[in-house]
Amino acid sequence: MELPSQGGPVPALHRARLCRPLRAAILTLGTPRPSPALPPVPAAGPAGPQRSHGGSDRRGRSSLSQTQGSNGGAGIGRTALPHGATARPAPPPRALPQHGPARLTLPLAGRRARRSGDVTARPFPWEPKARAAGAPRAGIAGTDPRSPRDRRALSGPSMFTDRTAPGADVQSLWRSARSARCEAKTCQTGKISTAEAAAQSHTARDAAVQTEQSKDAVQDFQQEVQVDYTGLLSFLQRVEDAVIKELNKNWKSHAFDGFEVNWTDQDETVLCLHTLSYPEAQDQNLQVTGVSWNATGSVIACSYGRLDDGDWSTEKSYVCTWNLDRRGLNPQHPDLVVDVPSSVMCLAFHPSQPSLIAGGLFSGELVVWDTSRTEDPVIWRTGMTDDTHTDPVYQVHWLPDTRHRNHARLMSVGTDGKILVWREERDGRLALAEGFAIVAQQIPRSTRLKKVAWGEAAVGVTSLSFSPFHAGVFVVGVEGGYCLRCSTSAQGPALPRPRGSVPLRAPAELAFSPHAGPVYSVSCSPFHRNLFLSCGTDGQVHLHSMLQTQPLFALQLSKKYLFCVCWSPVRPLVFAAASGEGEVHLLDLGRSTQKPTVSLKQSGSDCPVYCLEFNSKHTRLLAAGDAAGTVKVWQLSSNFTEQGPREMSHLEQLASEIMD
Repeated sequence: MELPSQGGPVPALHRARLCRPLRAAILTLGTPRPSPALPPVPAAGPAGPQRSHGGSDRRGRSSLSQTQGSNGGAGIGRTALPHGATARPAPPPRALPQHGPARLTLPLAGRRARRSGDVTARPFPWEPKARAAGAPRAGIAGTDPRSPRDRRALSGPSMFTDRTAPGADVQSLWRSARSARCEAKTCQTGKISTAEAAAQSHTARDAAVQTEQSKDAVQDFQQEVQVDYTGLLSFLQRVEDAVIKELNKNWKSHAFDGFEVNWTDQDETVLCLHTLSYPEAQDQNLQVTGVSWNATGSVIACSYGRLDDGDWSTEKSYVCTWNLDRRGLNPQHPDLVVDVPSSVMCLAFHPSQPSLIAGGLFSGELVVWDTSRTEDPVIWRTGMTDDTHTDPVYQVHWLPDTRHRNHARLMSVGTDGKILVWREERDGRLALAEGFAIVAQQIPRSTRLKKVAWGEAAVGVTSLSFSPFHAGVFVVGVEGGYCLRCSTSAQGPALPRPRGSVPLRAPAELAFSPHAGPVYSVSCSPFHRNLFLSCGTDGQVHLHSMLQTQPLFALQLSKKYLFCVCWSPVRPLVFAAASGEGEVHLLDLGRSTQKPTVSLKQSGSDCPVYCLEFNSKHTRLLAAGDAAGTVKVWQLSSNFTEQGPREMSHLEQLASEIMD
């Protein structure tokens, strides 16, 4: 091996040192497999073997480059020669074959092929398969590796080029396992198990808290608490004067005058609890003419008849009762049904005996039924005598008997103008105790009926209401549109004197400003001695005071008739009215005196509502009967059943407007 040098040929010792790295590299890489024989290529350079130090071994090439660099690039550096040796000039270096970098790991056959000009030596294992088939290495575009000129151009550092290796594809094991199990997951963790529990403790028990109490805490709690009574007494003595001073200040304050604590939940809605009916009466097109609650407030009774039959009616009617507290309540199957030969126009329960019901018939009779008797419930009746009414009875009212506590008398009014008081007899007969008559000529002159001539027949009475504050004082409504204040203590006889076993008296004391049509209902206030309500065919409600003839105000509630009006038994400023348009109007005068607070639709067919009554025991219940033969029990909201702090003062203010 000969290397160029400025000083001549390199001695053999130096050549041996330069070849050591090459031998070490060959021993490290191992003996390669022999490549197949390839056809020889004519040598492009001078004959003779020549080793190249510019191969692919990076360490050998780097050593050669550093040696050349240290001598300015003209040749390799000078080397010390052994004693007596002379340096001879080295022949010029041979050009390397133009088939790529030399392989130090080529077998002997491959090296021989290179000396002879073979450019298709065996490739490295990582080179493409085309090389294994005998394809030449890729060189620079436009060059011929067999040309000496092009082989010199390919020699040097530029013969190495960067190459991008293809990406490696590693198959995911967890995705294939997930596909095999047909699971859809977004993570590789196992399924999280959850459970619903009412408490967070390990043991299930009924407790107010979710924590687990330790035994130490129980023992600490059961230990007696040590109280420093001496210190407590000293503290109370120090603050006694200050506490008493503040209590006296609060006691003299008027900041909370009239305030009442409401401990119940506020309910703003009005609900229909029950819709009661008797199918057989509805098949006869009978109407509900009256409703009443018994003394316990749990049983409701209704009367069936007709208010539009004209002068005479021979239809059979019914009285039905339902116990709302009964567990198996059937709204269309009454607990008791009483057959009545004539239309029942009104009815009323006894104020203290829950089983007694009094009813007024279209024929003018009065009948009292005992609901505890299933075979024959009729216990008293008036019969057809000279003392009975000659026109239909439109209202009955129970009066307390001053002589007998356990007995009560019964008052009835009819369109014949009579107001009769009945007492019970042992033979099951109601006997006339006293009576009154409304005669046109005895009505005060200022409000005398215009269409009734002086001294003509009596004026029909349609309704009646007693004052709870004045014994013997009551108000009646008449067909002429007037309301009359009457008294049971009146002594003047009614003229002309009607026939009967008992002389009748004239009770009228004061007549009030009339409605535009007949008055159908009156109601005295249970909270004020002078106030009462009236309604009639003009669709108006009048609030009157018994001390003046003009109403305090008139409120138009309906374009049709108003058949009934009733004060609330628990709210001084609340009353209800039944309209011919099929609505039940609830009014709270504390909110408005111009319009209803709530209007309840009784039925979808606009059937008139003829009667209604509050429950004095269960104050949230209101019953209303209509022309369709149904009775609806409404549950009122707390706004209509709980009295406000200054409601009585507001009612007094309304009544005091009579002084203006």
